[in-house]
Amino acid sequence: MEDFSTFYFTENSSSKRLVYKKGSGAAVILMHELPGMIPECVDLARRLAENFTVYMPLLFGEPDKPLSVPKMLQYTARICISQEFYCFAQNKSSPITDWLKALCRQAKQECGGQGVGVIGMCLTGGFVLSLMADDSVIASVASQPSLPFGITSAHKAALGVSPAELEVAQARANNGVPILALRFSEDKTSPPDKFTTLRKEFGEETEVIEDNAELCWKRNAALETIEINSQPNNPYNLPQSSHAVLTLGYSSESGHPTNRVYQRVVEFLQSQFATN
Repeated sequence: MEDFSTFYFTENSSSKRLVYKKGSGAAVILMHELPGMIPECVDLARRLAENFTVYMPLLFGEPDKPLSVPKMLQYTARICISQEFYCFAQNKSSPITDWLKALCRQAKQECGGQGVGVIGMCLTGGFVLSLMADDSVIASVASQPSLPFGITSAHKAALGVSPAELEVAQARANNGVPILALRFSEDKTSPPDKFTTLRKEFGEETEVIEDNAELCWKRNAALETIEINSQPNNPYNLPQSSHAVLTLGYSSESGHPTNRVYQRVVEFLQSQFATN
């Protein structure tokens, strides 16, 4: 990762974390998923850095290390008992989001403009709702949000954000800061229940952009969702276990649904930066 610059960021004398930075232009905070900052996540940061200044904090684990099941299990165990990640709380925001909000403000100060974009994935997918409570955030992408882990039907449907921050997110989403949410249709780690709750809280998508054998893409003023078809016999033979839309599940093949979704993420961020 020699093509990234690095710095340590501390918020109010709390945890000091290493942040990787690359690119130019408007700031985008990229929060890695549960396997850690795997090479596929680093590659995503590089792609995004072609259009934006990417800030990628190392939340846990080692940077640029391949996916390892033993390591993932180790990280999961640590996170589940961590005081910074609330893995099972249905209506509480993870404390680490306070540190991330401070990083958002720092990135806005460094890059200028009206605000920053945030991308959360898997473990961090729902964090974007908490971050929207900070007015430095003007573009939010939630990819395969998974917290709280789905141990009960209520956990599967919950968004892992406090009622107060959810209320702010709703208000901001209805006033020019919409949410873009992504998942594979058969993903059990990011169950459909969470998208049902997003629609309950942010409104049903009234505009159908595309609904076919490849993907279902809908939106309203506050919420935009794209669900990639991973059912058996789908056109691209995507496995039903597909989970990570922008990293492990991503394909650079032209026309591939994950490539199209990535392009939409870039367009969405650019549009938000242009209109705010």
